[in-house]
Amino acid sequence: MKRAGRTGLTLAAILAAGAGGYWAGHRNLALPATSWLQTVAWLEGTATAPASASPGPTGPVIYYRDPDGPPAYSATPKKTADGRDFLPVRAGEDLSFEGKPPATVATAAAAPVNGEPKKIVYYRNPMGLPDTSPAPKKDSMGMDYLPVYAGEDDDGSTVKVAPGKLQRTGVRSEAVSDRVIVRQVRVPGTVQLDERRVSVVSVPSDSFIAKVENVTTGDRVRKGQPLLQLYSPELAAAAAQLVINPGSEGFRRRLQNVNVPAEVIAEIQRTRQVPLAFGWSSPRDGVVLERNATEGMKMSAGDVLFRIADLSTVWVLADVPEYDLANVRVGQSATISVRSLPGQTFQGRVAQIYPQVDSQTRSTKVRIELPNPDGSLRPDMYTDVEIAASGSRPVVAVPDSAVIDTGTRQVVILDRGEGRFEPREVTIGAQGGGFTEIRKGIASGDRVVVAANFLIDAESNLEAALTGMATTEGTP
Repeated sequence: MKRAGRTGLTLAAILAAGAGGYWAGHRNLALPATSWLQTVAWLEGTATAPASASPGPTGPVIYYRDPDGPPAYSATPKKTADGRDFLPVRAGEDLSFEGKPPATVATAAAAPVNGEPKKIVYYRNPMGLPDTSPAPKKDSMGMDYLPVYAGEDDDGSTVKVAPGKLQRTGVRSEAVSDRVIVRQVRVPGTVQLDERRVSVVSVPSDSFIAKVENVTTGDRVRKGQPLLQLYSPELAAAAAQLVINPGSEGFRRRLQNVNVPAEVIAEIQRTRQVPLAFGWSSPRDGVVLERNATEGMKMSAGDVLFRIADLSTVWVLADVPEYDLANVRVGQSATISVRSLPGQTFQGRVAQIYPQVDSQTRSTKVRIELPNPDGSLRPDMYTDVEIAASGSRPVVAVPDSAVIDTGTRQVVILDRGEGRFEPREVTIGAQGGGFTEIRKGIASGDRVVVAANFLIDAESNLEAALTGMATTEGTP
């Protein structure tokens, strides 16, 4: 009779275990560690009773969770859509939102250092919200705030980023190196005459123009080529005195002082006759830029009759802004492109930086000398000037993308390895060619973040703010 009763209990246990397994399997629930075969063996008397499970969770209920496992929680009792109760979670249960048991994390964080326990600096929100407390507390769901120990935040100067997050955000770093900063200064300019290659033909006294040679504006003339003939009473009187006193150096010097050509003086001394008209010739090879002489007209002393310029070499005057002057030096190479000559460029060098800043444009003239053998460069042409303003020595430089400029300060992110990054304030210098000079803050060989650095900077600022809030709240 007793054996029949035990057999009935065994069959009932088997049926109950099967039904329970079917129900748990459809709801993705884990089965208990003790199998139903062990239970049957105990009921049959062939095994001892199963060992008691570890003590259940202790402490008050801090919140309720969905019985099927989805991340659904409630601070008060609640039911699922099909009418089942949410499961209570007690304070002693081993739960963590960070992928590892909180007890283990807390134990590791609180491990003694050099025989002394770590000091708790503040407590942070368990859900990652920007909320801290100088003393233990709970959030609105009853969850305990997590302690932050001294040394975990590296005094607020270093931020740690998980490897997965680094890969997702595209963080990339490069080594700092020494290089010469080359900055292309692009400014407008105009073609001008070389002041040393311009001559004018004028008369030293009141004169009458007797004849003008067949020379017009734009013609090329050579040195000594006749330009005009004129009659001047003053010149005629000086020539007569030379004829009367052929050996007098004073009268000969007088004719030279009024720019009478040497060949004309020699002709007077040879023929001992005063010419009716004095010939005037070109003082240099060049192009006639201006002609003011007309036959029969009277010219006053000092009036310009011809203006002649040698265009084999020209100047380009570039207007360099005041803030770029520090990057430009004499001897630097320059590339000139002329708007009226598309596809052509001219190479020259900076010959002079003018000593004055224009009060209206806040720019300074920079002179570049260019050879012009074919005369394609004409005075007053507009040009585009590109000056290679490079430094004289290598400097510590980083890519432009590595510098975070807030307007009041400049910051780079140092890569310390193993997902650790440190914001570092720096002093910048010259910029050019995609690189920025760093005068203070980092050294050659350091690794800096050159991509997605603003994300790390934002996270660093958040952690620094949280640390500051905790320090302020904890100060008596």
